[in-house]
Order: sequence, then structure tokens, then C-alpha cells
Amino acid sequence: MPKFHPEALLFCLAWAALAIAGGIYGGWWVGVLISVGLLVLVSAASLQVLGQTGDTDMERNVRWGILIVTALALFVGLNLFG
Repeated sequence: MPKFHPEALLFCLAWAALAIAGGIYGGWWVGVLISVGLLVLVSAASLQVLGQTGDTDMERNVRWGILIVTALALFVGLNLFG
């Protein structure tokens, strides 16, 4: 049986919660844009970091940083425009 990784599960739940919150408070298209945008950004950033350095800790920090910046942008955007 594969090893359970709680950090990966927490990241997926945070990603889904962010997309759902965007969908609820900003409209379904905001949720879709957040989800697809995160897919593109996180995939590209992970590939870049792992391809150049091979440092998994740095890659993890970049992934969480992108998620945190997206959450802050959603919060600010909804307060300004919503």
C-alpha cells in the first residue's frame, strides 16, 4: 500500500476550497478561472523548479506560495469588486 501524504491532501483540499469559494462568491466562472489558472501556474512552476534545481522543498514552498497569493488576490478582488 502506498504511503499516505497528509500535506498533499491538505494542498488539494485548500485548492478545492479556494476554487469553490471563488465560485460561490464571485460566480461559477471565477471558480473555473481559479482552478484552471492554478493548474497552469502550479504545473509550470513545479516543472521549472524541479527541472532546474531538483529541490523538492523549494518546489513545495513555491506551490504553497502560489496558493497563498491566489487566496489573497481572491480576497482582495471580492472585497473591491464584489
